[in-house]
Formats: sequence, C-alpha cells, structure tokens
Amino acid sequence: MGLDKHRSKADFILVPAAERLKDVNPNMISWTGLVLAFISGLVLYLSYDVDYLLIAGAALVLLSGFFDALDGKVAKLSGKASAKGDFLDHVFDRYADVFMIGGVAVSGWCNPYLGILALVGVLLTSYMGTQAQAVGAKRLYAGLLGRADRVLLLTLFPLIQYLMIVLGYGVVTLDTFALTWMEIVMLWFAIVGNLTAIQRVLVVWNSLSEKD
Repeated sequence: MGLDKHRSKADFILVPAAERLKDVNPNMISWTGLVLAFISGLVLYLSYDVDYLLIAGAALVLLSGFFDALDGKVAKLSGKASAKGDFLDHVFDRYADVFMIGGVAVSGWCNPYLGILALVGVLLTSYMGTQAQAVGAKRLYAGLLGRADRVLLLTLFPLIQYLMIVLGYGVVTLDTFALTWMEIVMLWFAIVGNLTAIQRVLVVWNSLSEKD
C-alpha cells in the first residue's frame, strides 16, 4: 500500500487540529496516542466474546493513529520539536504496534502462531526503517507495510469482521482451511511485513554500497 509517503495529504485535518493544540506539550499528545493504542488492543481482544466491540476497537485504533500523527505536527508548529521527542515517538509507536496487533494475536480471532509472525513482521519493518537512519542513511519509509498502512488495515478489518458476522460469513473457508477476517489481516502483516523488512534491508544495503 505504501501510505506513509502520502502523509502530507492528511494535513488538511492535522494542521487545523495542531494549531488548536500548539500550547499543549507534544509529549502529552504522544502519551494520549499510546494509551488509546493500549485500550484499542484490549477492546479488540475482548471483541471475540462481544463482537460489537469490533466497532469500538476500530474507532480507537483510528483515534490512536490520529494522535500519533498529531504530536509531530504540534511539535513543529510550536517550535518544540526535539531529538528527545522524536525518540519518544518512535518508542511509543513500537509499543502501540504491540498493543494493537498483540491484542488480536492473543485473542480468539487469531491462531497465536500467526499472531507471532505478524508481530515479527511489523516490528522488523519498523526496525529496518530506523536502523537505516542509525547507520547514516535516510529514515526509510519504503515498502508495502508502513505505519499508516497498519493503522488503516487495523481500522478496516474489525469493521469487515463485524459486518461479515452479521451477514453470516464471519469465517472464510477454503476447502478444509478456515480463516477469520481478522486472521486474514494478520496473515497480511506476517507475509508483507517480513517482505517489507527484506525490501528495506536491500534498499539500505545498496545505498551504503554506493558510498563505499
């Protein structure tokens, strides 16, 4: 999908909100996003027993993603951008990924082994992006599964899962193989996340090779 490279298209929402909040400490906004991510993961975990919580979980994921994008805008508009704030944002992003994806991974919606592979794919993707910066290359957002993609998919698929339960198609059956819709998105994270991580490794390797 690669939505991270189109982040600026959300400025029509983010900039007015950031203008209103420019007197707020950006770190407090980061904390708000993290708390919402934790709650969204908990709600998605509980949604297997109370399926209408899928709707609430999707809304919380989207709201968490909004605050995650907002803190940087507020920091820039208020002149409070700092290396410490950027570091905190990266740390919180990884915890947010674990909370939200982990909530699904350990729930009744998902095979736990698939959940582990999804978490590995997502975390490795993010690690390769920041590691590029650590070795002197640019911060890397290339690939099919950036953070914006994860937020969008974790918003859409709980809604799809709920809709399909209502329609009587809560499980996709292929011959003797069955997947919930939530497992489908986790499978995407597992496969595409790891492919994106490998893609980033190759991009950075080639970039560093050109400097040698």
